[in-house]
Amino acid sequence: MSALLILLAIPFVFPFWWMVSSAFKQPGEIFAYPPTLLPTRFSLDNFVEVFTYQPFAQQYLNSLLVAIMVTVGTLIVSSLAGYGFARIKFPGRTVLFLMLLSALMLPSEVTIIPNFFFMKSLNLTNTHIPLIVLPIFGAQGVIGTFMIRQFFLSLPKEIEEAGLLDGASRWGLFWHIALPIARPVLGGLSILAFLYSWNLFLEPLVFIDDVNMYTLPLSLRNYNDVYGTPLWHLQLAATTLAVIPVLIVYVIGQRQIIDSFASSGVKG
Repeated sequence: MSALLILLAIPFVFPFWWMVSSAFKQPGEIFAYPPTLLPTRFSLDNFVEVFTYQPFAQQYLNSLLVAIMVTVGTLIVSSLAGYGFARIKFPGRTVLFLMLLSALMLPSEVTIIPNFFFMKSLNLTNTHIPLIVLPIFGAQGVIGTFMIRQFFLSLPKEIEEAGLLDGASRWGLFWHIALPIARPVLGGLSILAFLYSWNLFLEPLVFIDDVNMYTLPLSLRNYNDVYGTPLWHLQLAATTLAVIPVLIVYVIGQRQIIDSFASSGVKG
């Protein structure tokens, strides 16, 4: 069984191994035949050139700041909305929630043009604000609202009733009772929101013009020569650096991701 699992893992592991290994190779060695799994001479020159070819450090920081802001904003908005839909009864709650879910049927390619003109009318193009606001109040926020709503629907009503008997307000129930219990699903949502923002490409491509404002997905496509030919040794080195936060986030939070999807499947 172990041997079978190793064989099945090779198609998934090999591209990552080749990327990391090639990041340390000389340009002529990357496509050498026969190919080599390890560089003949390990060199950090590619990684140094990544930062001198364009403002990669600034772009890396841009991606980190945007991803953190999207993660925090998604947690705030989705937790409040999810709790409201799950525990507060108001007219039209079901219809409004279905309308919210229907927004997931529209791909971002459909909404990107009206969103661009809307942001342009507010003089917010070529800023990071659209990259933060649109995911929070867009598809990522809707998914987060759904996950948290499903989790809160599974909570016994007796927990809140006991809090009401102790004199807690609705905000007190949410802050002191509901949120601490929802820590697993909030952890999973934070990881999903971070990864979504970190890999976002279309919105930065449309809204950002200044190379100093680029996020990493835009930065990675910029390693070309004057003829537009990709500089593979730089692209692979930059991509290797770009996946480090993704690996860290996933390794730390893979259990939260699994638990969050499991809890969001509770009926309600």
